[in-house]
Amino acid sequence: MAIREYFKKDVEPKGFDLSEEVCNALEDDDVAIGVLPVENSIVGNVAVNVDLLLKHHFFIIGEIYLPINHCLLAKKGVKLKDIKYVKSHPIALAQCHDFLTKNKIKGIPEFDTAGSSELLSKSNILDEATISSSLSAQYYDLEIISEDIQKVNTNFTRFVVFVKEKNIPEGLKLEKTSIAFSTNHKPGALLGCLQEFATFGLNLTKIESRPIPENPFMYTFFVDFLGSIHDDKVRDCLVKLKDHTSSIKILGSYPKAKF
Repeated sequence: MAIREYFKKDVEPKGFDLSEEVCNALEDDDVAIGVLPVENSIVGNVAVNVDLLLKHHFFIIGEIYLPINHCLLAKKGVKLKDIKYVKSHPIALAQCHDFLTKNKIKGIPEFDTAGSSELLSKSNILDEATISSSLSAQYYDLEIISEDIQKVNTNFTRFVVFVKEKNIPEGLKLEKTSIAFSTNHKPGALLGCLQEFATFGLNLTKIESRPIPENPFMYTFFVDFLGSIHDDKVRDCLVKLKDHTSSIKILGSYPKAKF
């Protein structure tokens, strides 16, 4: 759904079971562009995907804010009163907990939302449903029993669109930048970094920390801010950040999406 929202019908989508496979396919030029979710407005960071963007030499060229509308899907002809179990991704189950409790339906964790719909479509089970998108209903020929069953209606997932650095499109409108950095191991290092952003008037839209597995209790900080890497104040800020950091990586600079 995110790919359709961003590209309309100009690309052919190709799906993979794991995020790592998306990145490997891009590295091997099996696909031209990668799209992964990195953040949800309720549950926060999608840690594995953020780590992958740090690991690989990709460049973010766009972002998508997709509203999440969870639907209860079942085999055609099944009624809500017939459903005893529902399978879906654990986060989807958690976000629809109130609906499931109200209707006395037991949630069972599954690998992902669309995957649970595919499994149901191949079965003959009539007392089971899935939580997924309306697109899954179309794709797997299931019936939408109930729509918008999540507890919080203002639920968005942010996806990023990324390419190999050699394939950054020309004329890209640069309004927002994502970077990752690790601070020097001394008191006040992170505060010093944040002060530099303030000094140069850069508005942070996100800051998140992730542990560095090779260095216990050391962290990489992921920061998004408004501005282009070609802006003088952004360049000057990045230069000053070197005084407080052991490493800095630019993850991308891209148009700012609306939600």
